[in-house]
Amino acid sequence: MNHDAYDDNYIRSILNGVKSIAMVGASPVNVRPSYFAFKYLAQRGYDMIPVNPGHVGKSLLGKPFVASLSDIGHPVDMIDIFRNSSHIMPVVDEALTLSPPPKVIWMQLGARDDAAAEKAEAAGLKVVMNRCPKIEYGRLSSEISWMGVNSRTLSSKRAPIPTQGMRLSLNRMSVGGGATTASDRAAKNKSEPT
Repeated sequence: MNHDAYDDNYIRSILNGVKSIAMVGASPVNVRPSYFAFKYLAQRGYDMIPVNPGHVGKSLLGKPFVASLSDIGHPVDMIDIFRNSSHIMPVVDEALTLSPPPKVIWMQLGARDDAAAEKAEAAGLKVVMNRCPKIEYGRLSSEISWMGVNSRTLSSKRAPIPTQGMRLSLNRMSVGGGATTASDRAAKNKSEPT
């Protein structure tokens, strides 16, 4: 597997195939990147589990923190590692002791451990490194394009505004929805003759 460039279908198959995600290094502090990613993925219908021994006894968006992967107590589809590269191998080692093991090991932006990836892949797991599932989900579902970020897709058709219960291109339902009244007004004004 070339971990320097991932095919969109590989990422899409992971995001469509997993239901539960254990986020190692999740934080209840609402200005931390892990908080934003956790909340975003939970709003897209994933069963999120926060893993951080420093926050046991607290909860994140109603989900209680667990100290380790083995404390979860039920199978998990994906492990999202929000730790720096030096902490990845121990997380992968623990993930491989789970029964059944997860389907995917995902390492967040800036996190990469080729030896840990090779070990996970040898055990039959899919691996993604140095990517954020929140960003990849937004990019592949076209949510990023309506937020004004370059999706690398050219189209003259305006993307639909996500609404409550709308089926997104990643076969998940939108929970949050969104309003873009300013852009709707701008588009209307632009189409009116001057």
